[in-house]
Amino acid sequence: MKVIAINGSPKQDGNTWHALTGVGKQLLENGIEFEIIHIGNKAVRGCMACGTCAKNKDEKCSISTDPVNEWIQQIKQADGIILGSPVYYAGIAGTMKCFLDRAFYVAGANGGLFRQKVAAAVVAVRRTGGSTTFDSLNHYLTYSEMILATSNYWNITHGRTPGEVLQDGEGVQIMDVLGQNMAWLLKMREATKASLPGPTKVDKIYTHFIR
Repeated sequence: MKVIAINGSPKQDGNTWHALTGVGKQLLENGIEFEIIHIGNKAVRGCMACGTCAKNKDEKCSISTDPVNEWIQQIKQADGIILGSPVYYAGIAGTMKCFLDRAFYVAGANGGLFRQKVAAAVVAVRRTGGSTTFDSLNHYLTYSEMILATSNYWNITHGRTPGEVLQDGEGVQIMDVLGQNMAWLLKMREATKASLPGPTKVDKIYTHFIR
């Protein structure tokens, strides 16, 4: 089994990386492969709402000037995913938001590529805005019918300079517990895959309120 973690921070070894690494340590100790993909320092365009991915159904975004399509396939092949972001103006970092909009739209438009994978969101924040960012990240996971791993508090850790989150004792424990719970869910999902198939995917009904 393998978990892909997405580091949405521009800083490769910043506090978001430390938070993800804390979760990953527990996964590795449980025999689960763990990899961090650093996207926060890449030039990633936002979704153009062209609808090409839904039309072609080739599991690809029409924008080919960045590695988003490669990352989509890496997540598709994984058993679990962790979304990690720092907090910018009480929200998801810009590059991370661009990636999420495109990757999750492609996944949904192509039959639910991420459906029923085990998932979690992790946030690193200096002072405030952690809860709103955490909530926003979870929107992508819950919309995609993913299985949410939880901890003993919201998955938010506090620090300003790189590595300061390691001084947040509660934050460190949150990441440890999250990693343990995620490993348990992954193992349970794997053990029951043959004997207890997941619910059948249904075609989504779209409605709006213009009359």
